[in-house]
Amino acid sequence: MKVILSTERLVISEAELSDATFILELLNSPTWIQFIGDKGIYSMEDAENYIQKSLTNSYQTNSFGLYKLCFKETMVPIGLCGFLKRDYLDHPDIGFALLPDHEGKGLMLEAGKALMEHVRSKLGFDEVLAIVLPSNNRSCQLLGKLGFQEIGKVMPTGSQEELLLFSNKKSHSNGAASS
Repeated sequence: MKVILSTERLVISEAELSDATFILELLNSPTWIQFIGDKGIYSMEDAENYIQKSLTNSYQTNSFGLYKLCFKETMVPIGLCGFLKRDYLDHPDIGFALLPDHEGKGLMLEAGKALMEHVRSKLGFDEVLAIVLPSNNRSCQLLGKLGFQEIGKVMPTGSQEELLLFSNKKSHSNGAASS
């Protein structure tokens, strides 16, 4: 397991194939389906493919990705938090999701603060974006606590749904990639 960092309550590490059961549960949780969408991950094989194609590939290609969050004491995985590089955004964006039983306990704020400091100090990111469904009030609130502010809207490639666009920079470049 490649540990990225740890916080008071969490160990943040790269996901591995052995996390397939957790990934299957997380990607089929009600809040993931509602706010992120159905990724078609319905079996252990699907979950393993998702880990390889989405998570591991991002670590290797971008030197960052969505990281697994585990409780420090038990090493039980509870969520994902990290950064993605999308073709329609000029800068990496932060993404996060927790299993429903662990929401509302400040865990994602703890992970988000640590990872934002990590990308500034270790990866040199000057600007980080975030995209959120307008109906996802909890994520919008969390982004505010992490120092993000809404800067506009963006229509993801291949989507019919406009998303709110946030940036961690007070004076930001237009976050949407030019076409």
